[in-house]
Order: sequence, then structure tokens, then C-alpha cells
Amino acid sequence: MKELKQQKIAVLMGGNSAEREISLQSGEAVLNALRSQGFDAYSVDPQCYDIAQLKNDGFDLVFNILHGRGGEDGSMQGLLEQLKIPYTGCGVLASALAMDKMRSKLIWQACGLPVAKMVVVKDINSLDSIAIQQQLGLPLMVKPSLEGSSVGLTKVKQINDLQAAVATALKHDETVIIEEWLDGEEFTVPILGDKILPAVKIVPANEFYDYEAKYLLDNTQYFCPAGLSDEKEQEIRQLAKAAFDALGCRGWTRIDIMSNAKGEFRLVEANTCPGMTSHSLFPKSAAQLGYSFEQLVVKILESTR
Repeated sequence: MKELKQQKIAVLMGGNSAEREISLQSGEAVLNALRSQGFDAYSVDPQCYDIAQLKNDGFDLVFNILHGRGGEDGSMQGLLEQLKIPYTGCGVLASALAMDKMRSKLIWQACGLPVAKMVVVKDINSLDSIAIQQQLGLPLMVKPSLEGSSVGLTKVKQINDLQAAVATALKHDETVIIEEWLDGEEFTVPILGDKILPAVKIVPANEFYDYEAKYLLDNTQYFCPAGLSDEKEQEIRQLAKAAFDALGCRGWTRIDIMSNAKGEFRLVEANTCPGMTSHSLFPKSAAQLGYSFEQLVVKILESTR
């Protein structure tokens, strides 16, 4: 088998999901990092290129940095499996499960892992706002099940606003999750192979960590180390690893976790193809272990299967 630096690498970026622009930014950063380390890497955008031609065009492996549907939901992974081209990140099933927030939460629940209480809605006509308020209280978080980058999220403070929030989420997916509001702190825990990286604490510039706070504003704050006690840091890392294992993840994944008012951790979601932009959290955490951005990218590439 050829050495990694002798292999022709396709950096998949862009695509046609709602996260296209972020994927292009991540992809450029990854591409530049690989080239700076002497790898034979090329930008490949599925919106402009037939992925089925990768083998014919001499590509040996794929660094997948497509975010969202079509790249992070198992469909691209399935195509690459059929083409017999190794790729970074999780396999077909783990990718599909992690992208589906509802099903990943159900699996975590079945494994005895803590998640926020939720109600699933597929038809706005069957929405019983009063019953939901009685079950989950106020405020509420409303989100599409199959989106990333906080696309389609709404914080509902008054029950009269719930229907509009569900309508917004339904524009992005046919399944909507309504969750109890977690009013504690927000964290993320990256996992790289068998290493659980330090937790990152997020203090969003907006009321919650929405798309704008993630990618557009410079005053969202990130703390790594997260300021947790040794006991709580150990607890959150173990929880993240349990969530990772329950979904069958591999390679690299970022587990998002929030706490409630009592400081109890709740799993939020798994990101199997995390962002790699200047605002991204995986590189911030890896830097605490001494990894430069370039070294991190190479480590991820080395986990290709």
C-alpha cells in the first residue's frame, strides 16, 4: 500500500446542504493544511463533480469535510463504501444516526444516558401547545431533527409562539423536536480516535448558540480548559465517550452537551464531521494537547478507514 503522502487525496467540501458555506471554509482550511504538510490533496465539490468518478480520476482516499445532509448523514459514506475508497470519519450507520437528532437521543435514552425531555412533532395540525407546555414547561427549544449548524432553531418563551417556531423548523425537515430548555452551561467534547480531548465551554454572544453566534460574531467566548472541577471534567468526558460508543462512531466526532439549572449534564447531539474553521471548537480543544491545526488534520487523515 502506498504511503499516505504518495496517495491522491480528495478533500470533499461544499455540497448543497444548508451548511455549504461553512463546509467550503472548513474545506479550504483542511486543504491548505494538508498541502502545507506535503500531501497530494485536491478540492472536490460534489455540486460540481461526479463523486462516482473519484476512482477513475485516481483518488486513493477522501478527507470528508462536508457538513450536513448529503455529506454527514451516511449517504456519502455509503457511496464511498461502494466505490471502495477509504474516508475519514464515521461509517454509514453512525453518520446517519448522529445526523438524526431524534433517533440519536432515543438510542442514548435506551442506553441510560441523560438527554433533555422532548416531544416529537411531524404535523403542525396535531400540535397541542398546552399539553407540551404542561409536559416540558417554558421556555422551549424547537429544532429540526435533520439539520446542523443551528439551522432552523428557535427559543420559544411564550406558548403562543410555539406554532410559528414549529412551522419554521418544518421548513428544514419533516420531523421537529421540541425540548425542555436547558438553562445551565454549554459544552462540547471532541473525540479523536481513542483520545477524549478537553471539554470546551461556550458562552454565546446571543441568547443561545445559534448560527450567527457560531460563525458570524466574534464576541462568542470559548474557554478551554472549561473551568470544570476535575470531577466534573472527568464526568463530562466519560459521558461524551459513552455517547460516541453508543452511536458506533469512529475517527473523529464532537459531542455537544449542556447542563441544566442543577448542573446536571444532558447530551444534545453528535457532530460526526465537525467544523474546521477559525471559529471551530475541535482545533481549540486539540491545541490544549499541543496539536497545531496542521497536526490535527494529519491525525484525522491517519484515521481513514
